Amino acid sequence: MGFSLQPLFLAIISLLMISALTRSSEAAGIAVYWGQNGNEGSLEGACRSGNYDYVNIAFLVSFGSGQTPELNLAGHCIPSPCTFLSSEIEVCQSLGIKVFLSLGGSSPGQGRGQILASPEDARDVAAYLWNNYLGGQSDSRPLGAAVLDGIDFDIEYGSNLYWDVLAEALFNYSTAERKVYLSAAPQCPIPDDYLDTAIQTGFFDYVWVQFYNNAPCQYTSGDPSKLFASWDQWASYTGVNTLFLGLPAAEAAAPSGGYIPPEVLVEQILPVVQSYPKYGGVMLWSRYYDQNYSTAIRPYVNGDPLTYTTKSVKKSHAVA
Repeated sequence: MGFSLQPLFLAIISLLMISALTRSSEAAGIAVYWGQNGNEGSLEGACRSGNYDYVNIAFLVSFGSGQTPELNLAGHCIPSPCTFLSSEIEVCQSLGIKVFLSLGGSSPGQGRGQILASPEDARDVAAYLWNNYLGGQSDSRPLGAAVLDGIDFDIEYGSNLYWDVLAEALFNYSTAERKVYLSAAPQCPIPDDYLDTAIQTGFFDYVWVQFYNNAPCQYTSGDPSKLFASWDQWASYTGVNTLFLGLPAAEAAAPSGGYIPPEVLVEQILPVVQSYPKYGGVMLWSRYYDQNYSTAIRPYVNGDPLTYTTKSVKKSHAVA
């Protein structure tokens, strides 16, 4: 008496494929900052690399308190508007990559930095962002007609007031048809000087903590203990929904330390942070410094070979 194993084999393969596709929607990924060096290549080139799931266009450096908002994309387009980026943003989105406008950075540009004068001022800034970068309408959209997926808060300068109000106002622009995604990039010491109150609202979809240029909570050569202790705190912190490990993509990207060689990240760090339910992936500063780092770590960031394979196949078909 005999029977064929082929139907059983096909059934198992089908279940594995369904499982992989299901998990891919929740897969961990890599976020990167683009825009602060004219030699880093184009936005479209970054997206077509196949290494990123989120790209933060950096930065809107000054706004609020009656200031004319100032977009600074370094050597890419000075002064703004940078409307030629519209088609590149849409290419990124067609590849399944979420594109954010990042607020802040460490320099105020030509203005006074990121200063929200009042709750009403915060709501006015939210309306400006909605109409000029998100799903609203304006005759002077700096990045053209493309509708960004969300707003990133990388506040390192200016005032620490009313960021929670801005986050709530932006969150409230989400509709059933289009969600406004929010992300935050706090420094690793808790509490963050600028974003603590905002993060605790729980409005942020992604929190990519900067575990670099911060000696008390970053990796030092051969010693991950401070990094692990800080990660553990952030993983249980009020308001954090999905947590990313923010790292420099090269030693030169973080003069005050925190660089982790790719092999150390893969072998020693990722297995620990991936064990936390809120783990979402890795954030890199920045595209300019990312020569081979994301390529080296990409297959391991998810921690699920099936999911990575599924995403890789999808991207390989999308990339020209």
